[in-house]
Amino acid sequence: MKKLNWGLIGGGEGSQIGLTHRVASTHDNYFNFVAGALDIDTEKAKKYGVNLGLAEDRAYGSWQEMLEGEKNRPDKIDLVTIATPNSTHFEITKAFLENGFHVMCEKPLTMTSEEARQIVEISQKTKTICAVNYGYTGYPMVIQARHMVQSGQLGKIRLIVSEFAHGHHSDAADMDNPRIRWRYDPKLAGNSSILTDCGIHALNMATFVTGQKIQKLSADFASCVEGRKLEDDAMINYRMDNGIVGRLWTSAVALGNQHGLTIKIFGENGSLKWSQEQPNQLYYTPLNQPTQILERGMPSLCEQSLNASRVTAGHTEGFLDAFANLYMQIAKAIYQNNKGEKIDNNKIWFPTATDGKHSIDIVEQAVKSAKNGSKWLDII
Repeated sequence: MKKLNWGLIGGGEGSQIGLTHRVASTHDNYFNFVAGALDIDTEKAKKYGVNLGLAEDRAYGSWQEMLEGEKNRPDKIDLVTIATPNSTHFEITKAFLENGFHVMCEKPLTMTSEEARQIVEISQKTKTICAVNYGYTGYPMVIQARHMVQSGQLGKIRLIVSEFAHGHHSDAADMDNPRIRWRYDPKLAGNSSILTDCGIHALNMATFVTGQKIQKLSADFASCVEGRKLEDDAMINYRMDNGIVGRLWTSAVALGNQHGLTIKIFGENGSLKWSQEQPNQLYYTPLNQPTQILERGMPSLCEQSLNASRVTAGHTEGFLDAFANLYMQIAKAIYQNNKGEKIDNNKIWFPTATDGKHSIDIVEQAVKSAKNGSKWLDII
């Protein structure tokens, strides 16, 4: 099968997320990295692109230049990944979708629900794929958990408890650190910080595993480090379809926590627990039976989980592989799209613009709730 052409916007020199996308996109030989606008500084963008092996005429100085340069090429990019600050996602995503390009956008998809609604409509109108990078859904044992929940092995789901709590923004002396400062600046981060940055992943994972949407919520925000304009700790209580009760804690001041992404799912016939820092194991406790540890790569796992693994059980797979699984699914969707075929969502899965909009709807209502005494609000 012919490789697809891929381009990257943002993720310049020294960027962890840029490196992650470059490795993950080419991991399974579905994509060639052929174009990029990698830095807000024009000269740095061009120089770094050439250093990474891009042709000089495809190492662009800006995303606008990249759009103009690519849209009329016979070998134009098939997919562009947007890894720029939150405030730029809407403008760039909209422009590329309107010109017929498939897009993979870093989360959050946009800054507002209205912007997200427009992206969903444009994607549908232009028949383009718009994916959102909730990369943790690509872990094989998260996929296994999804299979077990949605196939009914846990019975009716009663409760979901998830966390994404780290402590890396605990030092008040980091107020002027540019890598941290922007996350608490409403002009760059939007109306929420830690919920949009981290908690949104845990909420998306709850919807991914259950296949259900969040209907209403109550939120409590705190700015524990003095001077921050946005929250660095948040608690969300929510209700999902079918009466599922949800709890989320997300924090940037949980000193001692390194990453802290976990999800626990409690059903009438069993429970599951998964932690991103020990991603190869899924803890399964059937009703009235001892806890079992399901290992990634075991032949008894579901087909989709096994297909998401690249090495045998006992070897470590992690962050890059999870992202690569999303790129694999997007590539398959592009192939089907190019043939004019309808994408089979039972076989091809990845977070879409619709999922991204749901997340933004949640954030907006959580912000309102937190400002109004944790009032319960419906997700529109």
